[in-house]
Amino acid sequence: MKTAYFLPRLVRHFLPEKVTRALLLRGLFIRPGLETRAPEEAAARYQRDLKEAGVDISGKHILVFGYGGRFGLACHLLKLGARHITLCEYAVKPDEQANANLLPEFENYLFRDFGKTVPRNEWITILQGDIRKIALEPGIKKADIVCSTSVFEHLDDPDGILDALIKLTGDGGTHIHYIDLRDHFFKYPFEMLTFSASTWKNWLNPTSNLNRWRFPKYETLFRERFDKVNLLVFEHNEAAWVEIQNRVLPEFKTGNTQVDAVTQIRVISSKETNKTE
Repeated sequence: MKTAYFLPRLVRHFLPEKVTRALLLRGLFIRPGLETRAPEEAAARYQRDLKEAGVDISGKHILVFGYGGRFGLACHLLKLGARHITLCEYAVKPDEQANANLLPEFENYLFRDFGKTVPRNEWITILQGDIRKIALEPGIKKADIVCSTSVFEHLDDPDGILDALIKLTGDGGTHIHYIDLRDHFFKYPFEMLTFSASTWKNWLNPTSNLNRWRFPKYETLFRERFDKVNLLVFEHNEAAWVEIQNRVLPEFKTGNTQVDAVTQIRVISSKETNKTE
C-alpha cells in the first residue's frame, strides 16, 4: 500500500463534508469539476456533442443532474438557446458568492431577492432533494434533455437514480452523461480498485463517495434502459493499468486491458418509450 496514497485518502474520508465542500468550491486542494470551474465550456461541450448526435438544444427543456449549487451552467445553456433549465441537487445549497458574480451579465435569468441571487422561475427551476422521491411527485414537467458531468461515479444507487431520471424525461428525450471512472486522487487512477469493500467503505472512500463501478457495469446500466445508446470511451490509461493490474481485485477485471483501462466515458442515449413504467 502506498503511503502517499493511503494517508491523504484517510484524511479525505474523515474530513467533514462541510469542510470538503468549502475546499471544493474554492478550488483549494480538491479540483472542482468542469461545470463548476468552467460553466461556459461545459455548456459548449453539451451543445457540441449533442449536435453531433443529431440533437439541437435550441428550444429544449434541459435537466441538469447534480448542478453543484452554481447557476453558471444554466445561464450559459439558456444563452445558447435552451428554453428552460431544471437544476437538480441532493444536498448542496446554492453558492451565493459564485451566483452573485453572474450579475449583471445574466440579469435576464437571475435577480436579487432579500440579499440573495435567485433564478427567474420562467427560465430556471430548482429541484432540491432525492431525485428518486422527486420523480414520484405529481405535476413535474418532463425534460427533453437530461445531462450530468462527473456525477454517476459518486452515486450509491445508479440504477434507481437513472430510473428516476428516465421518469423525468419526455418520450423521445435524450440523456448525455460524462462519467469519470478514475480514483479521484487522479495521480493514482486505479488504486481504489485494490482495496476490499470493507476497507474502502470504512477507511478510504471520500465523503463525496466513489462507487468504483467499471465500464461494463455502466454499459449494461444504459443498454438495459434505452433504445439507442452511443457510448464513447474518450480516455483510457493502459500504462497505469498494466503497472497496477496484479494488485487490482478480481471483481474489477475483465481480462481485457482495453476495457479495464478505461478511465472516462460519455454516454448519449435516447428512448422511444419509458421502459421503467
